[in-house]
Amino acid sequence: MATATASTPARDTGIGALLRHRAVGKLLLLAVAAAVLVPIVDARWASGAWPDALTVDLTEPLGKTTDWIIDNRDSHWLFTHFLGHVSNAIVLSVRGVYLVLLAAGWAGVTVGAGLVAWRVAGVRLAVLASSAFAVCGLLGMWVPTMQTLALMIVAVLASVVIGLLLGLAGGLNDRIFRILRPVLDTMQVLPAYAYLLPFALVFGMGVPAAIIATVVYAAPPMARLTALGLRGADGGVMEAVTSLGATGRQRLLSARLPLALKELLLGVNQTIMMALSMAVIASVIGAGGLGDRVYQALSTVDVGQALAAGIPIVLLAVVLDRVTGAAGERVGAPADDRSPLRGRRGWSFAAAVTVVAALAARFADRVDWPVGWVVDIAPSVNTAKEWMVDHIYTGVPVVGGTADWAANFTTWVLNPVRDGLQGLPWWSVLLVVAALAWVIGTWQTALTAVAAMAAIGVLGVWNKSLDTLAQVLAGVAVTLVLGFAIGVAASRSKRLERLLRPVLDVFQTMPQFVYLIPVVALFGIGRAPAVAAAVVYALPAVVRITTQGLRQVDAAAMESARSLGATNWQQLRQVQLPLARPALMLALNQGVVLVLAVVVIGGLVGGGALGYDVVFGIAQGDLATGLVAGVAIVCLGLMLDRVTQPTARRAKKGA
Repeated sequence: MATATASTPARDTGIGALLRHRAVGKLLLLAVAAAVLVPIVDARWASGAWPDALTVDLTEPLGKTTDWIIDNRDSHWLFTHFLGHVSNAIVLSVRGVYLVLLAAGWAGVTVGAGLVAWRVAGVRLAVLASSAFAVCGLLGMWVPTMQTLALMIVAVLASVVIGLLLGLAGGLNDRIFRILRPVLDTMQVLPAYAYLLPFALVFGMGVPAAIIATVVYAAPPMARLTALGLRGADGGVMEAVTSLGATGRQRLLSARLPLALKELLLGVNQTIMMALSMAVIASVIGAGGLGDRVYQALSTVDVGQALAAGIPIVLLAVVLDRVTGAAGERVGAPADDRSPLRGRRGWSFAAAVTVVAALAARFADRVDWPVGWVVDIAPSVNTAKEWMVDHIYTGVPVVGGTADWAANFTTWVLNPVRDGLQGLPWWSVLLVVAALAWVIGTWQTALTAVAAMAAIGVLGVWNKSLDTLAQVLAGVAVTLVLGFAIGVAASRSKRLERLLRPVLDVFQTMPQFVYLIPVVALFGIGRAPAVAAAVVYALPAVVRITTQGLRQVDAAAMESARSLGATNWQQLRQVQLPLARPALMLALNQGVVLVLAVVVIGGLVGGGALGYDVVFGIAQGDLATGLVAGVAIVCLGLMLDRVTQPTARRAKKGA
């Protein structure tokens, strides 16, 4: 045995093992290619920022396109015979829903919301739903809330129908699923802001553009989850149904759809949350409602009014999330409702009580929310904001104020990272992107990421994109440090996890727009507040994924480490973190995507860079500026997703 061992070549030690590592091999191959290509590229186009020779100026063609659309919006057949009818149908639908809500009055809507929540999710959520709508009235935001709710109802119905049809096609046809999957993947990582300008240009500023942008943004999760639910249907059940001679339609209606009901309800839940987030952001292009109140208040730095409109948005998000989530959890669970108001009787009772409440309010001439019941919190909030400005905004001994922190973060983090990225040769940025994407994925992943980054240079917004990238990188770094630390602590303490759960739930349901309100109050205007809002928005997802990943580590591996006398730190570093690597990579990916989404919106509060260009393009109707920035944001999001998302094959190896 000793002789055999001596004659066996040394395995996986030293330089040989390093060279045999897949990632090292990729990097060496990339280094060889760079050694050949970089001198040629540098000699042809030189280093530094993206060369002008490789830039395409789209100002003139986009300007002509804008002029053509504006000139022909009222005369061309495309608008008069197709898009015009779509726009009119949307306006009529939203107006009809809005008039029904107003006719129901505050009593009918509040009681009806509670009864719907009661039938779907139980008594506790019924109380929450009715209380939430009552608070909207107390804050003086009843009419804007109804406007937002009308937009939501129309947008969600359209998103669910379109998503369901796409999901059915993808779930029943392999070829369509292969085509849809990369499209849906890309659409789900794009920031919501990037959808606004094209629809505002085609349909004009107003409700139709806002609804269509919302539908395009919110339909993908419904399509994806529908397709996954249909494709994941139990094979034994499907085989049994087929053996009974069921037709394709019968198999779909009697087996596939019922088996996929949980995924369908989860898709509805995700669609509702994304639609609410987008409907609020779409206030920038004239959607109206609560988002418009927040947008107007932020433009005048009126934190009190912004908060008064922001609270109803949060309440709507929490109620819709809880009710639809509870409905999904009840699917397949044993029925425990023994009351005489089961099934249709319960729904008939709810409808009757809602109508009675609405009629009672109308006969009492109390259709609108009573003015005497409104509580104006804006003066108190603004007074508190002024106190914060006077006491903690600046000049705090030793620790400094929030404005000082923002200034220091900008000076010592954001500016150096931005200047460092902008000072790199353009080809080196592409090289780094290629290396990261290829190491974590495949050559196709690397090619997509490099093409997306190169497209940014071709569009002529290289430096602005690197400024946005610097803000994203800084935000992701802070998010990961805080998220991993809190996630590790929560994974080791069930009490801490229980305390964090409601906080994370609320923060994950809040639309992106709302996060701008507190950071403006605390930090003022600038790039640092935009990054702070992005960190707060992305942190819950990172904490939750990290906690779940560490908790799901194989118990046998943990027990083995403890039996060998490993300390808690050794268990975490040598067992949990390596085994939870796929979850940690997912946390990184989600952190990057979510931070980018809010950093871009930060253009509304002085974030600058690409976000400001989109705001400017929307405000001025400048397609060339706004659309180029929007496409650059799309490319940046696609690149960041590709360099942080391992392929399925590598994720399985990591697991």
